[in-house]
Amino acid sequence: MRYVENSQSMSWHSGLGPFQNEENEENLKKEDLKYNIGMKFTEGMWLLREGIRIDWMSNVERLHIQDETVDLLLNKFQRHRGDTLNSPTVSARVTSPLEGIIGVKLVHWAGGLDKGPHYKLNTSSGHTKINHVAKQKLSYTSGDLELNINTAPNELDFVFSSADKGKLTGHSWRSIGYVGDQTTDKSRWDDGIFFERQGYMLAELDLGVGEKLYGLGERFGPFVKNGQRVDIWNEDGGTSSELAYKNIPFYISSKGYGVFVNNPGKVSLELQSERTTRVNISIPGEELEYFVVYGKTPKEIVGRYTALTGRPSLVPSWSYNLWLTTSFTTNYDEQTVTGFLDGFRNRDIPLGVFHFDCFWMKSYQWCDFEFDSEMFPDAGGYLARLKERGLRISAWINPYVGQASPLFQEGKEKGYFIKRTDGSVWQWDLWQAGMAIVDFTNPAACDWFVAHLRRLMDLGVDSFKTDFGERIPYKGIQYHDGSDPARMHNYYTLLFNKLVYETMTARYGPANSLLFARSSAPGGQAYPVHWGGDCESTYEAMAESLRGGLSLMLSGYIFWASDIGGFEGTPPPALYKRWVQFGLLSSHSRLHGSSSFRVPWIYGEDACAVLRDCVKRKILLTPYLLLEALRGHRQGIPLMRPMFLEFPDDLNTYPLDTQYMFGGNLLVAPVFSEDGSVTFYVPRTPEDGCGKWRSWFDHAKTYEPGQWYTETHGFDTLPILVRPGSVTPVNPKLKVPEGDALDGLELLVNGTLAADVEVEVVDSSKTHETLKTVRVSPSGDAVTVDDANVKVVCIHK
Repeated sequence: MRYVENSQSMSWHSGLGPFQNEENEENLKKEDLKYNIGMKFTEGMWLLREGIRIDWMSNVERLHIQDETVDLLLNKFQRHRGDTLNSPTVSARVTSPLEGIIGVKLVHWAGGLDKGPHYKLNTSSGHTKINHVAKQKLSYTSGDLELNINTAPNELDFVFSSADKGKLTGHSWRSIGYVGDQTTDKSRWDDGIFFERQGYMLAELDLGVGEKLYGLGERFGPFVKNGQRVDIWNEDGGTSSELAYKNIPFYISSKGYGVFVNNPGKVSLELQSERTTRVNISIPGEELEYFVVYGKTPKEIVGRYTALTGRPSLVPSWSYNLWLTTSFTTNYDEQTVTGFLDGFRNRDIPLGVFHFDCFWMKSYQWCDFEFDSEMFPDAGGYLARLKERGLRISAWINPYVGQASPLFQEGKEKGYFIKRTDGSVWQWDLWQAGMAIVDFTNPAACDWFVAHLRRLMDLGVDSFKTDFGERIPYKGIQYHDGSDPARMHNYYTLLFNKLVYETMTARYGPANSLLFARSSAPGGQAYPVHWGGDCESTYEAMAESLRGGLSLMLSGYIFWASDIGGFEGTPPPALYKRWVQFGLLSSHSRLHGSSSFRVPWIYGEDACAVLRDCVKRKILLTPYLLLEALRGHRQGIPLMRPMFLEFPDDLNTYPLDTQYMFGGNLLVAPVFSEDGSVTFYVPRTPEDGCGKWRSWFDHAKTYEPGQWYTETHGFDTLPILVRPGSVTPVNPKLKVPEGDALDGLELLVNGTLAADVEVEVVDSSKTHETLKTVRVSPSGDAVTVDDANVKVVCIHK
């Protein structure tokens, strides 16, 4: 048995009445801790946990149809009219916000106060059909997705299906219920007939044989989520734990659907970890809403999910260049930084962004938005000198204000901080001594925060690293707008990132704005970029970082980065070089550590050569990256793709988590071993017959679809394979990503094209616009292009 202590959430309760003793009370304390980290209500298939009761819905008492909404009243098994007494009901509302998406909202008691917040969802109408046969069934159709509800007496059953795939999921016997838990401090025996229980809404969705589940945000454990218990609750746990910075209550199934749970509070999911045939979704309180998202392909499912919760925003082209930080606790003085920058320039290693981490501000005063005058006596001049080198500037911030900060007293007096219920400022010493947290539900606090951001932007800051946002209290506090603190715990990071991002877009425009954010929630894809958080300097941590990134990419996000070399510890030279290879084949690439530098010559001059080659390769790929990002913005498809997302018809791709597609054309298999050995799978493609996969480094080296390969690589290569039947735009003349995309543009063609391919050339200064579209057409064994200024390179010849 595992116990996890959470200092914010411990609440002891004895439910034994007058017969309790110290030993029993201690056991209950441990049990309360156990239940605090999960919501398993059963003891096997037949029994419930002691102190738990579940009222299962078994019957449709009545229903009402109005426009595109169906309201049903569900109750327990009905033997006679007397069973309608002394028994709960659950109201079920069926809706369809967008075509191909059907939502079910289950409510036990509807009398509670709705304090918010709520995720913003996009909706439309006119795409549903409803067919009802009284006392038999109700059919609710949205596009290709259909929900059939059995309304015959005591035969309650929900089945989601599609014509091409049959049953997807649904509610079978005993799968919609209201849970009462009398083991918490809410239950008092001396309340008599008014005895209360902690309530939970419970919805159990069916799973089929062999069905696999993915997503749920940036999770660093096993990529396939079957058998896991997942709590959607943002925490700062690093990359080597079950906790996650970016919890997204959306999972995608190999069977052809996704499920989004529309609740910003704590959502617990038992993914075959309680009932082996179901996903159990439980939420404390009186209501639960979920949406089933259908798609003919995994891409279509992710695309529909982002249509519902918001399309990902684009980022400026300069952000694809290499980022350097002097790391967390290392020296930031100008002499040190200048020496590093000279080292990059002298070694011909391109560098695009310099980042100032926490200690650009004076200790104990984060955040006061002031450069430490002892370390930076001329901050404005310092930034100007960095920008003269062609660098963009990024600065670390968080939503906290330490008590020693000059801003603390001002924020306290003007009510800018989250408060306790007695009106005092909520404070603690974890991170910054006596720190308070800015209340972003207070418009005046937002204006105050924004004014300091603008002052830094006036100084020359181009981007902000919005760190933290997940250490947010939820007990004994109040927000300015009265929001529910438990629902605000996960939602808070959206307010933080949104405010900073929109402050930047107001100044720089969306084409030149981005964050480097650690925490997020549904809809956060509108405020890119996000990075993986604190990882160790090991091969295992690099692999878990990739798993986290791929899971996030299945949750609506298209951009992601990791701390190259690992954050904690100092990487051995071999690991540093392997992480450089991986990190420069991520959408964004930053050298960052905790107590040691990540400049390459510390790890040997050969590390400089590896970094130089990797950065230059990424820069020449800029036309390809900008095109794939634009498609991601339009369709929600990420740059770094799990293999099954691109090749859903190849069943071998579904468990793969140590390789990925970088866009639609390039397969990447990072090396996670000291000796350079790497094993990877080459998938079958719809383009089979168009040629063979080819090595990026040696075009004569080919790979057969449907085969496994094991290779050993030095530090100058790794498995990067070019897809058959593909056209990849590159530009070897580019020195920086924001350079002229047309001057030097080349199209790499591998194999025979099955049809015409249109390649959009994206404007590097306005990444949401295209400069032109080039058409490549098959012509026997060759290809033709409709623009004589564009060079075609057939790598299969």
